[in-house]
Amino acid sequence: MGVKDKKEFEIAEELDTTGLYCPEPLFEVRNLSEKLDIGQYFKVIADDPAAEEDLQRWAKRTGTEIIDFVKEGNLLTFTFKKKI
Repeated sequence: MGVKDKKEFEIAEELDTTGLYCPEPLFEVRNLSEKLDIGQYFKVIADDPAAEEDLQRWAKRTGTEIIDFVKEGNLLTFTFKKKI
């Protein structure tokens, strides 16, 4: 998955959940998202193997847009846009 919109955007927050395992990354992302305004972008870094599927499902369920997703080895980097 690559960047859908090539326009520049500003990352409001970056959350590093490396070293945390299910369900902690999901809880951390949910808490961060609740503090952000609609339209803000945020980046999440994780290394939990379950995080890829968990965060994709969370995004779909909450209406959060996945702007970018990169998987390098066991490191997962998501860029989200809060929509709702």
